[in-house]
Amino acid sequence: MSFEFELIKKDNSTKARIGKIKTAHGEINTPVFMPVGTKAAVKTITSEELEEIGTEIILNNAYHLFLRPGTEIIKESGGLHKFTNWKRPILTDSGGYQVFSLGETLKVTDDGVWFKSIIDGSSHFLAPEDVIRIEEDLGADIIMVFDECVSYSASYEEAGKAVERTTNWALRCKNSHKSDNQSLFGIIQGGFFEDLRVKSANEIVNLDFSGYGIGGLSVGEPKEVMYQMLKCTIPLIPENKPRYLMGLGDPVGIVEEVAEGVDMFDSALPTRIARNGTVFAGKGRLNIRNSEHADNFVPLDSSCKCYTCSNYTRAYLRHLYMSSEILGLRLLTIHNLYFIIKLIEKLRLSILEGRLESFVAEFKLKYIT
Repeated sequence: MSFEFELIKKDNSTKARIGKIKTAHGEINTPVFMPVGTKAAVKTITSEELEEIGTEIILNNAYHLFLRPGTEIIKESGGLHKFTNWKRPILTDSGGYQVFSLGETLKVTDDGVWFKSIIDGSSHFLAPEDVIRIEEDLGADIIMVFDECVSYSASYEEAGKAVERTTNWALRCKNSHKSDNQSLFGIIQGGFFEDLRVKSANEIVNLDFSGYGIGGLSVGEPKEVMYQMLKCTIPLIPENKPRYLMGLGDPVGIVEEVAEGVDMFDSALPTRIARNGTVFAGKGRLNIRNSEHADNFVPLDSSCKCYTCSNYTRAYLRHLYMSSEILGLRLLTIHNLYFIIKLIEKLRLSILEGRLESFVAEFKLKYIT
């Protein structure tokens, strides 16, 4: 198995830690943020640009790639790394969340899931064994089990049934996983009920995966509810395994959950809001569409050293965005991803130097969401 997690240091004042994940395609320093390339591309920017800003691992989605271009084509190309010209580690999400989001086109059974393609309406069935075969063919370094995610409004009974399926599917995924070059992570569910979160965590941990994802959050619930679920879940994940909070990309949330002991994050938020004209800056979010930036000839963030801030002004970036020039979306995306990647680097350094608690307090004081 070409996977190893090394716990390097724990913070004395918080639950934070720094570590290192070793994979067939290189090492990953944790905490780490994974830009989301759902369809084998992080929107608007290249693999080379991702590498330049310090990205250590990216996320692709097995469900979308199964539908287009098809697993066979990617396998024939030599796997995702060769297909995308990305030389560093890749994690593939199994598609459980995407299946959940299909709504009325979805039929979940104990055997698997029937759904209709978002591309052409064709019907498909995916069992946990099918998902593992797809992820193995895609060739990512870390692959996720197939799970059932429920909505924030789901009842206790619905969430409980999803926990049962998630555990059963996780076992089936583990039994069908054959690739020695890939590590398999389990996923903890439980909706928004503490006892179900605890039940799911205990059951999934008992199956002994290489790492553990915390799923089913960031689905419309209030922040305080998400934090409550995390507080009862994170301590149940073994210290010697990576803890992966799925779907969180807000800077304040990342800072807070690193302090709670989370090692891995992913989210489409930085790239999505960039395409809507919003960027992260030292004092909080900035909307480039606002007229105050029309004649403002300073960078997005004067303390930022990204390609965008080193070369372009707010006035020019606003002009590009208001003119619907694709370059504007690219430049804003580069900045947002750079901001998050560098924030993670600062968090790692502050843990190493024993000053995370003060870093978190200072960041939250000045960063206005």
